[in-house]
Amino acid sequence: MFPDGAWLMGVDYIKSLRLMNILILAAGYATRLYPLTENKAKPLLEVAGKPMIEWVLDNLAPIPDINRVYVVTNNKFSKSFEDWAVDYKNRQPKMEFTIVNDGSTSDADKLGAIGDIHHVLKTQKISGEDLLVVAGDNLFSQPVPEFAVAARKHPATLALYDVGDLEAIRKYNNVTTDSEGVITHFEEKPAHPQTTKTGIALYYYRSDVLPLIDTYIAEGNNADQPGRLIQWLFPRVKVGTWDVPGTWFDIGSKETLVEANEVFQKFV
Repeated sequence: MFPDGAWLMGVDYIKSLRLMNILILAAGYATRLYPLTENKAKPLLEVAGKPMIEWVLDNLAPIPDINRVYVVTNNKFSKSFEDWAVDYKNRQPKMEFTIVNDGSTSDADKLGAIGDIHHVLKTQKISGEDLLVVAGDNLFSQPVPEFAVAARKHPATLALYDVGDLEAIRKYNNVTTDSEGVITHFEEKPAHPQTTKTGIALYYYRSDVLPLIDTYIAEGNNADQPGRLIQWLFPRVKVGTWDVPGTWFDIGSKETLVEANEVFQKFV
């Protein structure tokens, strides 16, 4: 039986009940941040008084229909994430966690971000539900429940952020879209960027698209940078976009960590 008034929504309401899982990418070794990350995973480093991964999850928590949160990490830090998850769940009891150890021990044998997505899908057998993928060091300042709502309009969706500078965009990726926000061009580290918008590590994959990740891996494509999957995917299926509000940081160096600490103090 539908809740009161739900019959007015019909099919749209039924679609809204489709469960989704969240996958947090946290298996990197962040060697550029040594010595800070020699004994602590980068997503567990604090920004403005709380671990980066908590900034990520606190802003994803308002999304409805979350089934489970999977955190994929490496053999070095899996115990640290297990301990953290117990503590965080005490504060966010509605979230259920699974920490997935990808078995890697260093940069030399890591699976890469796309390899980790593939590993979680296979080992946890969750290909039948939609998947939101986010990097554990990908900081945005505002809750993003609308992302999941907008994302369900397309087989896959990429979150965009306007860095406002054509020169700065060269170190990220560059995305152009049509009038409906569907990707028409995607290029990693563009030499001649066409816009100031970049795709950030926040993705939504509908369950019917997830089998294509098997194909991507089987073809021997780059398994590391998660944007490479979008670059491969958009000519095959419609990949929508959604603009992230507020402030976004990609923590890739000590300098950006210091800057993020300063900027995010106002969001505490």
